[in-house]
Amino acid sequence: MPSKAPVVVAITGGAGQIAYSLLPPLLSGSVFGPDQPVKLQLLDIEPAMTALSGVVMECEDLAYPLYAGAVGTSDPMVAFADADYAIFLGAFPRKEGMERKDVMEKNVGIFNSQGSALKGAKPGVKCLVVGNPANTNAAILASASGVPKENITCLTRLDHNRARAMVAIKAGAAVDAVSGVIIWGNHSSTQYPDVRHATVEGKKVLDVLASDWLEGEFVTTVQKRGAAIIAARKLSSAASAAKAICDHMRDWVQGTGDGFVSMGVFTDGSKYGVPAGICYSLPCKCAGGEWTVVDGLPIDDFSRAAMDKTKAELEEELELAKSLL
Repeated sequence: MPSKAPVVVAITGGAGQIAYSLLPPLLSGSVFGPDQPVKLQLLDIEPAMTALSGVVMECEDLAYPLYAGAVGTSDPMVAFADADYAIFLGAFPRKEGMERKDVMEKNVGIFNSQGSALKGAKPGVKCLVVGNPANTNAAILASASGVPKENITCLTRLDHNRARAMVAIKAGAAVDAVSGVIIWGNHSSTQYPDVRHATVEGKKVLDVLASDWLEGEFVTTVQKRGAAIIAARKLSSAASAAKAICDHMRDWVQGTGDGFVSMGVFTDGSKYGVPAGICYSLPCKCAGGEWTVVDGLPIDDFSRAAMDKTKAELEEELELAKSLL
């Protein structure tokens, strides 16, 4: 084994399809570093324990040199004990016939309980919420856990990656040639994928692609991509979600370099008109294990209207969640 002490990564929904795609890259060294051992603590509900034991066996069978063991459990106190990182995949999905309030009530219970258990993690634990409604679940977690809000984020990197890929395909360029895309707001159908600060092959995206496509089909396609995948696969995004989680965690831990990425974060209310208390996707740079918001980007009227719409939805969601706590 490498000489470094392992980092402990707690993952909820450990027997699910996203976890199945996520665990191999987490153990490969591509996220936490090529010499950083990783210990997994996987949480799921009691009926999933047999499946979870199979996931642990597969982690062993990968035979990665950085694998430092795995625990499968239905006890949140065990899963979060001494965790350096916590990735929250598990959430209660909206089912046919369910009202929005019913779904929120289920998730308030889940994330309130897990937030209490998170008090057994390391003091500097970094948390990433993926399970939907991710932004508001992150707010519930922050309220229940006592973890500093700067250590709790939610995943909008999947939307960010989708937007980059769509621009690249439309422009006939490589994805790596696209930079400066921003996802503003909620990980929902109100999110705003913004290319006003983006470039493709060094040229402004606004100069390369038609504005009617960028303000119409592009926006709605990114907003509804998750639903389109469910309609086609009869399952939610898994491989692309796992890749986005790895991208998010790698950049948070190892840094973004010169560029910036989209992260759902809590701010002090001084950035882009986003009030304190809601977890809102913003352009962020990462260095030294910390994120900072890229400030001062000009916002035009089209963008402001879209950003305010998704902000209003997040404020409404948070009020609903608070009423159920």
